[in-house]
Amino acid sequence: MKRLLIFLLVLNFTSCAEFQQVIDQLPQEVGLSEAEIGSGLREALDLGIDKQVTRLTQKDGFFKNDLVRILLPEELQKVDKALRDIGLGNLADEGLKVLNRAAEDAVGEATPIFIDAVKGITFNDAKSILLGQNDAATQYLTSRTEAALYNKFQPVIENSFTKVGADQIWENLINRYNSIPFTNKVNPDLTDYVTSEALKGVYTMIAMEEKEIRSNISARTTDLLRKVFAMQD
Repeated sequence: MKRLLIFLLVLNFTSCAEFQQVIDQLPQEVGLSEAEIGSGLREALDLGIDKQVTRLTQKDGFFKNDLVRILLPEELQKVDKALRDIGLGNLADEGLKVLNRAAEDAVGEATPIFIDAVKGITFNDAKSILLGQNDAATQYLTSRTEAALYNKFQPVIENSFTKVGADQIWENLINRYNSIPFTNKVNPDLTDYVTSEALKGVYTMIAMEEKEIRSNISARTTDLLRKVFAMQD
């Protein structure tokens, strides 16, 4: 029995080592070089950035997209309801729209930061992303761009609030709300809130494109994409 147990343990460890070796050799076995795998993943990310992030920069890119539309923070939802209850629904709608307009302005700053992050992908990064979860590439970009994007987005959103009159609209909204009897006054930091929501929207759209390329063969629009992502099918 002892000899049998030792034999099974040795066999198990040998199998694990051989399995790892197969994974390590996977690119060669499917006829792809390390450079091709890295290039294929970069191409997929560039496609997602170009297609989805650019879409967010257009008018109504956030406001008319149910996946990323920026809603009011919880503490302002009561402002929205109270204004609608007294017949000021148009004013409430305008306040919501300008928050999304500011995000649309800010996303234009994202592309250069994403491009730098994509250029920095190594072969090991590429292989682990390729064989990872459906949003592994998006998680990679998030970890390497979130702080830089926040710092880029925040001043743009602040300036955009001024440009589209959001500061005046929300000052009017909040003043009107605060003048309603028996309400608690509010004054949230909208710049920080919209910045964070804009970031969530960007990563949501990239993740959607990544999932499409991984799961839908027709979305792999080049030979390189088809070859590289066949590895994870």
